[in-house]
Amino acid sequence: MAEPHDLTALEQAAAISRGELSSVELVEHHLRRVAALGDTVGAFVTVTAEAAREAARAADAVPADERGPLHGVPTAIKDLTLTAGIRTTFGSAAFADFVPPVDADVVRFIRAAGLVSLGKTTTSELGCSLYSEGRVAPPARNPWDLAYTAGGSSGGAASAVAAGLVPVAQGSDGGGSLRIPAGLCGLIGYKPSRGLVSGGPVGFGAFGLPTHGPMGRTVADVAALLDVMAQPVPGEPYLSPGAPPGGYLAAARAAAPGRLRIGRFTAAMLAEEPVHPDCVAAVDRAAELLASAGHEVVEVSPPLGPAAWPLFEIVWYVLALAPVPPERESELLPLTRFLRARGAGVSAGTLSATLGELQAQVRLGARRTAGCDLLLCPTLCAPQAPVGWFAADGDPAADFDRQRRFSPYCAIFNVTGEPSVSLPVAATAAGLPVGILLTGRYGDDARLIATAAELENSSGGWDRHPAIWRAVDSANVKGSGVGRLTP
Repeated sequence: MAEPHDLTALEQAAAISRGELSSVELVEHHLRRVAALGDTVGAFVTVTAEAAREAARAADAVPADERGPLHGVPTAIKDLTLTAGIRTTFGSAAFADFVPPVDADVVRFIRAAGLVSLGKTTTSELGCSLYSEGRVAPPARNPWDLAYTAGGSSGGAASAVAAGLVPVAQGSDGGGSLRIPAGLCGLIGYKPSRGLVSGGPVGFGAFGLPTHGPMGRTVADVAALLDVMAQPVPGEPYLSPGAPPGGYLAAARAAAPGRLRIGRFTAAMLAEEPVHPDCVAAVDRAAELLASAGHEVVEVSPPLGPAAWPLFEIVWYVLALAPVPPERESELLPLTRFLRARGAGVSAGTLSATLGELQAQVRLGARRTAGCDLLLCPTLCAPQAPVGWFAADGDPAADFDRQRRFSPYCAIFNVTGEPSVSLPVAATAAGLPVGILLTGRYGDDARLIATAAELENSSGGWDRHPAIWRAVDSANVKGSGVGRLTP
């Protein structure tokens, strides 16, 4: 028998519209799952149960003709994102008691669309790493096998969606932080074009690397949440072309991108880094499906090569210098302190020259791939990584090196600003998800979403669930004593 969490986000909203479920019922159902599994998978830093119940009651009171496609549906907000009156730790003990006075713009839009947040999801400290293991919450674990990381920095969002605690979640992506967890957990993680989604109301744009974006189990759900997020806000430092007529959900439902030329590559931005055969096989599988759909798939060189990586690292070091109260610097993790020390050594002149050279390489890469409508590559160099593996020896320099070798693809498209999505097209022999990246031209998010939906359809769908999905049900939710589960 189907449970409410078996429904996609759009199906949940449709059930509300038909009167089969209320938002209050959906929220209570998912809150029970959060109580049972939230700590097990390390999904949440803060659960806002009473606020969620109040928001659900308000959602049910809205007239039917004023409701959008995701009205009344449970969701969650990344703990790196400002939420007025709700604790926001940025994944750090140094901010364990911080309560912001304002919502991020995307949070305002999510609330206004009638979605109901259940709380704040686990993130890496200050968003600095690709795994979510800090001091303010349990580590974010992969619901497909709890021995493995859910990734980061939107690791809790991925844990929550993959375990059926919410159908969709908000996250952000500055170097792969939506796409890495999605790739690991068998989800769809979408990084929009630079400037499509507001980063406000505070901040300077962080050199265009990070952006908010959606995560979900289906392309249509992700597109619907992107429609909510992608609203123009005056004063933004970057501005992408707006949504197409009908929005991104319409593009996903049509799934008709036209015949495309798609450039594929598996060479990593770190030239010496080997790529796991499972990751190459996932690209092969996607290429085969895309070719069967009538697209031309050709081999290309990566838009950015090894020379770009040290430049990206310099910018990353500087971005780690987020304001931290001096008296609480000692509470930061060793990796964060390492990155901040590196950033403090970067002069203004060096940063300016680095940004200029990085943009020059982006222009050269754009020329190399100018004949392609989309690019196809692995999400990661290896399918999975165990919890604790990156920081295992306590050496932050080695930790950072492991991360850059594990994920040398995603950051390319933060640098270029192009829209990029991780899609769960394959699995290992043990049944663990393996993702691929599809990346579109800057500002052409609609075509990328349409192609992702077409690939989803030709794959037979990707809304698959780990064993932990059935560990609890709506009738009898007991505790969180779920151990390691391997499919």
